[in-house]
Amino acid sequence: MSKHDEIANKLAKKFGTEYKSDKGIDLVLSDKVIEVETKKSGIAQGIKQVEKSSKPRYLAVNNINLKNALEATTNTGIGVMRQTGNIAKRASRKR
Repeated sequence: MSKHDEIANKLAKKFGTEYKSDKGIDLVLSDKVIEVETKKSGIAQGIKQVEKSSKPRYLAVNNINLKNALEATTNTGIGVMRQTGNIAKRASRKR
Protein backbone atom coordinates (compact mmCIF):
# COMPACT_ATOMS: atom_id res chain seq x y z
CA MET A 1 0.00 0.00 0.00
CA SER A 2 1.33 3.43 -0.89
CA LYS A 3 1.91 6.14 1.70
CA HIS A 4 -0.89 8.08 0.02
CA ASP A 5 -3.39 5.22 0.42
CA GLU A 6 -2.25 4.66 3.98
CA ILE A 7 -2.94 8.28 4.96
CA ALA A 8 -6.20 8.42 2.98
CA ASN A 9 -7.49 5.23 4.63
CA LYS A 10 -6.52 6.47 8.10
CA LEU A 11 -8.30 9.78 7.53
CA ALA A 12 -11.36 8.05 6.05
CA LYS A 13 -11.60 5.95 9.21
CA LYS A 14 -11.13 9.00 11.44
CA PHE A 15 -13.83 11.02 9.65
CA GLY A 16 -16.18 8.08 9.13
CA THR A 17 -16.18 8.21 5.35
CA GLU A 18 -14.96 6.20 2.39
CA TYR A 19 -11.70 6.72 0.55
CA LYS A 20 -12.33 6.74 -3.19
CA SER A 21 -8.96 6.04 -4.74
CA ASP A 22 -10.21 5.86 -8.30
CA LYS A 23 -11.91 9.17 -8.94
CA GLY A 24 -11.85 12.82 -8.04
CA ILE A 25 -11.26 14.05 -4.53
CA ASP A 26 -9.92 11.43 -2.13
CA LEU A 27 -12.35 12.07 0.74
CA VAL A 28 -15.72 13.80 0.42
CA LEU A 29 -17.51 14.50 3.68
CA SER A 30 -20.75 16.31 4.33
CA ASP A 31 -18.85 19.31 5.68
CA LYS A 32 -15.52 19.27 3.81
CA VAL A 33 -13.40 17.73 1.09
CA ILE A 34 -9.90 16.36 1.63
CA GLU A 35 -7.26 15.62 -0.97
CA VAL A 36 -4.25 13.63 0.22
CA GLU A 37 -0.83 14.52 -1.18
CA THR A 38 2.41 12.83 -0.21
CA LYS A 39 4.74 14.32 -2.81
CA LYS A 40 5.76 17.94 -3.25
CA SER A 41 5.12 17.57 -6.98
CA GLY A 42 1.50 16.59 -6.30
CA ILE A 43 0.55 19.61 -4.22
CA ALA A 44 -0.39 21.86 -7.16
CA GLN A 45 -2.48 19.08 -8.67
CA GLY A 46 -4.12 18.51 -5.27
CA ILE A 47 -5.07 22.18 -5.10
CA LYS A 48 -6.60 21.98 -8.60
CA GLN A 49 -8.53 18.91 -7.51
CA VAL A 50 -10.28 20.65 -4.60
CA GLU A 51 -10.44 24.30 -5.67
CA LYS A 52 -13.82 24.02 -7.41
CA SER A 53 -15.56 22.40 -4.45
CA SER A 54 -18.16 24.52 -2.68
CA LYS A 55 -17.32 22.89 0.67
CA PRO A 56 -14.35 23.80 2.87
CA ARG A 57 -11.33 22.33 1.09
CA TYR A 58 -8.31 20.69 2.65
CA LEU A 59 -5.03 19.22 1.51
CA ALA A 60 -3.87 16.49 3.84
CA VAL A 61 -0.10 16.11 3.67
CA ASN A 62 2.63 14.11 5.34
CA ASN A 63 4.95 15.99 7.69
CA ILE A 64 7.68 16.40 5.05
CA ASN A 65 5.31 18.42 2.86
CA LEU A 66 3.59 20.49 5.53
CA LYS A 67 5.67 23.61 4.85
CA ASN A 68 5.32 23.17 1.05
CA ALA A 69 1.55 22.80 1.34
CA LEU A 70 1.22 25.80 3.64
CA GLU A 71 3.19 27.92 1.15
CA ALA A 72 1.30 26.58 -1.87
CA THR A 73 -2.12 27.30 -0.33
CA THR A 74 -1.36 30.88 0.72
CA ASN A 75 -4.30 33.09 -0.34
CA THR A 76 -6.25 30.19 -1.85
CA GLY A 77 -8.75 29.60 0.94
CA ILE A 78 -7.64 25.96 0.96
CA GLY A 79 -6.79 24.55 4.36
CA VAL A 80 -3.94 22.23 5.23
CA MET A 81 -4.29 19.15 7.39
CA ARG A 82 -1.57 16.96 8.85
CA GLN A 83 -1.59 13.27 8.01
CA THR A 84 -3.19 12.67 11.42
CA GLY A 85 -6.20 14.80 10.50
CA ASN A 86 -5.16 17.69 12.74
CA ILE A 87 -5.67 21.00 11.03
CA ALA A 88 -2.53 23.06 10.44
CA LYS A 89 -4.39 25.81 8.60
CA ARG A 90 -8.14 26.32 8.51
CA ALA A 91 -9.95 26.44 5.19
CA SER A 92 -11.61 29.76 4.41
CA ARG A 93 -13.67 31.04 1.54
CA LYS A 94 -12.06 33.36 -0.94
CA ARG A 95 -14.53 35.70 -2.54
